[in-house]
Amino acid sequence: MAVLGLALFLPTLPAAAEDGHDLWLRYLPVQESRVAAYRAQATELAAATATPTQRVARDELLRGLQGLLGTAPAVVPKAGRAGALLVGTPASSPQLRALKLDLSTLGEEGYLVRSVRIDGRAATVVAANTDVGALYGAFHFLRLIQTAQPLDALDIREVPRTKVRVLNHWDNLDRYVERGYAGESIFDWHRLPGWKDPRYTDYARANASIGINGTVLNNVNTSAQMLTPMYLEKAAALAEVFRPFGIKVYLSARFSAPIEIGGLKTADPLDPAVRRWWKAKTDEVYRIIPGFGGFLVKANSEGQPGPQDYGRSHADGANMLAEALAPHGGIVMWRAFVYSHEEPDDRAKQAYTEFVPYDGRFAPNVLVQVKNGAIDFQPREPFHPLFGAMPETPLMMEFQITKEYLGFATHLAYLAPMYEEALRADTHASGPGSTVARVVDGSLDGHALTGMAGVANIGVDRNWSGSHFDQANWFAFGRLAWDPYLEAEAIARDWVKMTFSTDPAVVDPVVAMMMGSREAVVDYMTPLGLHHLMGRGHHYGPAPWVAGGPRADWTSVYYHRADAKGIGFDRSATGSNAVAQYAPPLAAQFGDLSTVPEEFLLWFHHVPWDHRMASGRTLWDELVLRYGRGVDYVTGMRRTWDGLAGKIDPERHAQVAAFLAIQEQEAQWWRDASIAYFQTFSKRPLPAGAAPPAHDLEYYQALQFPFAPGDGK
Repeated sequence: MAVLGLALFLPTLPAAAEDGHDLWLRYLPVQESRVAAYRAQATELAAATATPTQRVARDELLRGLQGLLGTAPAVVPKAGRAGALLVGTPASSPQLRALKLDLSTLGEEGYLVRSVRIDGRAATVVAANTDVGALYGAFHFLRLIQTAQPLDALDIREVPRTKVRVLNHWDNLDRYVERGYAGESIFDWHRLPGWKDPRYTDYARANASIGINGTVLNNVNTSAQMLTPMYLEKAAALAEVFRPFGIKVYLSARFSAPIEIGGLKTADPLDPAVRRWWKAKTDEVYRIIPGFGGFLVKANSEGQPGPQDYGRSHADGANMLAEALAPHGGIVMWRAFVYSHEEPDDRAKQAYTEFVPYDGRFAPNVLVQVKNGAIDFQPREPFHPLFGAMPETPLMMEFQITKEYLGFATHLAYLAPMYEEALRADTHASGPGSTVARVVDGSLDGHALTGMAGVANIGVDRNWSGSHFDQANWFAFGRLAWDPYLEAEAIARDWVKMTFSTDPAVVDPVVAMMMGSREAVVDYMTPLGLHHLMGRGHHYGPAPWVAGGPRADWTSVYYHRADAKGIGFDRSATGSNAVAQYAPPLAAQFGDLSTVPEEFLLWFHHVPWDHRMASGRTLWDELVLRYGRGVDYVTGMRRTWDGLAGKIDPERHAQVAAFLAIQEQEAQWWRDASIAYFQTFSKRPLPAGAAPPAHDLEYYQALQFPFAPGDGK
């Protein structure tokens, strides 16, 4: 009997093989020891089905509970048994209405998950003001079971802290995904609108489960064809699939569309004919796509057309589109990733220079979308100086989920610590505590229109993201867009439990791997504040020697500035003075070699090779050891993962193991190539115990990768 009793506490064995398609919504059976307790909290389900969203919520609960508990609850018109689950809104459920729950603070998307008594019997309610709020609550209830949480004495009140939570797909109409490492676009434009692939519903379910409420279907480097009737009809078909899940469709709009598809001779935002064209086009979009969300625009950046082509400002361009969208309740997401045709003294300064003078001059339905850092999604950047510098303008965070600069799909790099680092950074805009998260959620400056965007990592690969661990970055983005104050480790713990196992012998080591993985990438790619050292164009692999070409700020040497004296970009008052774009306390900290955080040392300063670091080592020795530390971490991840064989299903374990082997090889390549190059300037020996590069510098410089994935066309 003792042996049998012990077996009840053992985790359920994983499935024999999985391909990752189910993401974190696998709904595999919970531990046998928990089944009875969970079933007792879901004996029957009372949920309205009068609307598509209500049906989606009911079906998800039935699907999830059937998978997790081995049996689905009885579907009833009203809760009557102990342990009933009652889901809906006061408008859809007389029983919920009778409970007189306080839902006044939940808004349109919030929800309440609470243990209550109905006619003297214990029950659980998932209540909201809207069907979409109830859907979010249903996913939260399922997540509690998936992560092995107790269901008694529940009192959960959740409200999203940002209003617009979107994925930006850099997908072209030919299905090529710019900076995509998971195959072609999932949007099959040729077969739309006639064929609505069931995968679109899976995509919507996954997004709704983490609170994402919008998707930008096409690349920011867009074709004007996206706004033609043929493609609008295709987008409308996707919108129809997504709508029950609370997901709005947005489109990237090409600024020169009035010329390219409208027959006008100008796209000047102050030209009356141009304004009329955009109003008519926007009206047409809303006729074809009811509930359309609005436009995302990349303008006057990397050769894209924009208002500056006509001597106008970003505010002029954004406000023209905002005027056309306003009657429909739509918004403009105007990207602040800009740099002009003229080469700047420091590209990190350009967005601030172009946008801050127009603070308060953007229309109320404009969100200025700002990358987390001022260069371009590097493994580590200080937070973008625009955060805190435009108090009269709502700023929308833009994170990159696809790992353009962090090893593509094969490197394990959990990005939530990077997101968390940026969100928790203190701008000091209104004194201490003026964090980036408070700028983004609107609480710092009192903005109601708020948002967060993530550049998607999704493609047609069966596991969606190119690797199983890259799913965690999609998951983490959604959770942080809903609540920017969540902790990266807690998110990782939920994801591992939902994706692999609730067994602590799996959860603890995998979470530990994840939490140090991004720092490891920083170490073996861009330690101590180095940045933009990757291969030209495709951004694959190390290439700190890249020079020449049409613009200096498209080269690596522009950013590291290594010479016989030292290394790093001087952004202090004696250099480009980019530090002045931060609030005075930060400008003083970043601008002083003795107080700048070491992780940003070479971002803000050109530092002598023999500069003494906090460790007591010279800069050169510290740099070499950081490179090696990154490689060693990956080696450690391989050992940890190998030790999990038998605890993870064989198919996924094998692929992750293979990818970790690739990562270790490429981390060593980054380390060796970078050291070989920078040693030509430092002229110093490697520190004791550090192995020399496997090849000479000429070997690394000769490597070519003409078909690396994800490069722009």
